[in-house]
Amino acid sequence: MLMVAGFDKYYQVARCFRDEDLRADRQPEFTQLDMEMAFTPLEDMLTLNEELIRKVFLEIKGVELPNPFPRLTYAEAMNRYGSDRPDTRFDLELKDVSDIFSGSSFKVFSDSLESGGIIKVLCVPNGAKKYSNSTLKKGDIYNEAFKSGAKGLPFLKITENGDIEGISALVSSMDPATKDDLLRRCSAGPNDLILFAVGHHAFVNKTLDRLRVYVAHELGLIEHDRHSILWITDFPMFEWNDSEQRLEALHHPFTAPNPEDMNDLATARALAYDMVYNGVEIGGGSLRIYKRDIQQKVLEIVGISMEQAEAKFGYLLEALDMGAPPHGIDVLI
Repeated sequence: MLMVAGFDKYYQVARCFRDEDLRADRQPEFTQLDMEMAFTPLEDMLTLNEELIRKVFLEIKGVELPNPFPRLTYAEAMNRYGSDRPDTRFDLELKDVSDIFSGSSFKVFSDSLESGGIIKVLCVPNGAKKYSNSTLKKGDIYNEAFKSGAKGLPFLKITENGDIEGISALVSSMDPATKDDLLRRCSAGPNDLILFAVGHHAFVNKTLDRLRVYVAHELGLIEHDRHSILWITDFPMFEWNDSEQRLEALHHPFTAPNPEDMNDLATARALAYDMVYNGVEIGGGSLRIYKRDIQQKVLEIVGISMEQAEAKFGYLLEALDMGAPPHGIDVLI
C-alpha cells in the first residue's frame, strides 16, 4: 500500500515472532531490518545488501568480506552440499554416483534407482581410521543418519593398499571398473571413508548434509576463524508437499517468477535469494509479483482459489489493481 501511495523506498526495523518450524539456529523472537524498494533490479538489490554487510563487518569486526560475494544457484548448492545454506568453511562436497551403479546387483541400490531415486556419496578424508565398522553400523555417525530418516548407512573403506572393504554385499557387487569409477569420482585414496545415501533426492540431500556437518566438527575440518559468506540464487518457485500431495511456495506465493520461465510457472525459478554466513541464513529477499494475472496463476498453483484469495489477500489484489510498481523486499536478520 505504501508503494501504491508513492513511497518508492523505505525501511523498517521490525520486532518479529516466527510462525514457522523452529530450528536450533532460529530464535522464536528476533529483530530484522526490512528494506523495500521500487524500480530496483535484482542485481541492484544484491549490491546494496553486499555493501551494507561489508561495511558492518569492517567497522564492527575489522573483517574484510569479499567483493563481490560468491554465488551459488540453489541447484548447485543442493547438488554439491545437500543444503541451501551450505557452510563452505570446509571442502567436503557430495557426489552423485547414480550412473556408476546403474547396473548394480546390490539390491538397495538397484531398487532405489528403479523407483526414480538417486545415489550420492560423501567421501571423508582419513575416515576409515577415525570410524570403526561398529560405529558406522550402530554408533554416533549411524545415529546421525538415522535422525535424518535414513534406514541404514551403506559405507566403504579404502584400505592402505587401495582395496575396498565394508558392507559385504556392496563390495561383492562391484567389479574393478565400478570400483575405479567410484574412487575417481570421489577423489578417494587410502584410508578414506565413503558414506552413501540412497532414495529420493530430498531425503538423500538431507541425510548427507547432516553427516557432512557432523563429520566436519568431529574431524576438526572447520576453519573457525574464517568468514564464509555467499549468495544462494535461483530458488525454485515451488516445492512438492508430499503429505498434502500438492505444490507449495518454497518462499511465499508473492515471489516473482523468473521472466525466462513464464511458460511453465510450476517449474519456474524465483527471483529470490538468500545470504548465507558460515552455514546460517542471515538474510534474503525477492522481487515481488506486481501484476494481478501472474499473482492469480501463482495462487492457483498452490491451491488457493480466487474466492479464497479475495477473502485472504484482498488488500494485496486491490493494490495490484491500483498499479503497484515493480519492487523488491530485503530482510536482514
